[in-house]
Amino acid sequence: MNHSGDISQNIDQDTVLRARTMLLGSGRLGLPQEVEAYRVLAKVSPAAYLPKLVGALGRYGDEVGRRRGPERELVLYAEAVDAARRIGADHPRRTDLLLGALRDYERTLFELGRRAEGRAVCEEMAEAGRIAFERGQVAYGGGRLAIVLAEEGRHGEAADLLARGAGAEPEVSFWPAVARTAELEAAGRHEEAVAVFTGLVDDTRRKTESDSTALAHLVWELVHRSRMLDAAGRHGEAGADRREALAVLDRLAESGEPRSWSNILSFWSTLYALSARTAEPPATPEAPAPAFGTDLLRWSRDVRKAYFDGIPVLEAEAARPAGEGHPAGPTTAHHRLTARSALLRESHTHLIEEPLRPLFDEEVALARRSARELTRTLTDRAMFLIAVKRYGEARADFAEAVGLLDGADRTPIVTPT
Repeated sequence: MNHSGDISQNIDQDTVLRARTMLLGSGRLGLPQEVEAYRVLAKVSPAAYLPKLVGALGRYGDEVGRRRGPERELVLYAEAVDAARRIGADHPRRTDLLLGALRDYERTLFELGRRAEGRAVCEEMAEAGRIAFERGQVAYGGGRLAIVLAEEGRHGEAADLLARGAGAEPEVSFWPAVARTAELEAAGRHEEAVAVFTGLVDDTRRKTESDSTALAHLVWELVHRSRMLDAAGRHGEAGADRREALAVLDRLAESGEPRSWSNILSFWSTLYALSARTAEPPATPEAPAPAFGTDLLRWSRDVRKAYFDGIPVLEAEAARPAGEGHPAGPTTAHHRLTARSALLRESHTHLIEEPLRPLFDEEVALARRSARELTRTLTDRAMFLIAVKRYGEARADFAEAVGLLDGADRTPIVTPT
């Protein structure tokens, strides 16, 4: 559609009058009628009505998508993006409206499997956010692109993009710190990863001293950093982290959390799935994989669907007796199955113990029989038991794991990449 020139001269004034009358009427206007009215008025008064058109198209796209599927909503989201791009650069809400329209559009493109187009939209979001930030506006558009790059195995680029956004964060926060750490590690930049994650651990430790965060958070983060330190060859520091985590777990086993916390399962499940990333096939542009370390609700829809759709296959593989042609071995299959199941159920709050406990128990049993990965499976089960508030049992598992690691073989907790 050509929107250049004085197109207001080509619009029938009766049509404009009807559109204004519709919007000023006393009755409740349906979304199709509201969109149609704004389409007309945006041509004659773009400064006033293009922002309203963008909002109405977004709401209409949501409604159409629920009833008629992503293909139909995509058309409306594309129109919203076009309208948002035509809003004047000096409009105070231009960036917010453009980023919102682009988010709806790229989300649906990924749902439909059109990744190349979706990635291009994410690149536009990042650029729009960068320009707005340079103009002094609080706007960020690079986070989504970083997730898409991570899903395609471009971890170094994702880490650098997240680093640019990290400078605007007012304080240390779990989600951006873990996401950045995950990409640095995947890119082989272990020392940088440890440095970023150490900032989070230190902040969490301070918060536990004032009871402003859960002790469980500190245990999970210390254990995760110990895995990172082992991967970086810093085994002495890794051991110190494990001993500190065990001391905090002693407190939990003795008296529980000092105060009650709402659902914190996503913190555990995200770190757990991140630790299990090496058991999964590496991400590539041709075979994208989850951006581990990022909240699963922010993964691309096609990646999230494929990840959870793979659970039945892993269940069948894990159920085979040892030696019956496992592609990667029964322990690895169980590990992948347990991690995916944990993420799938993280929103179920207090209903996760019954379905997940047998999976962790079986992993430990397999490890004891095969004499492989026992420290890892004991540690994983201990962190799960903390999540379901079985602190005494968690302490027993983790103490055994620490004892094994403090023994002669010095085997790291994490499976080497």
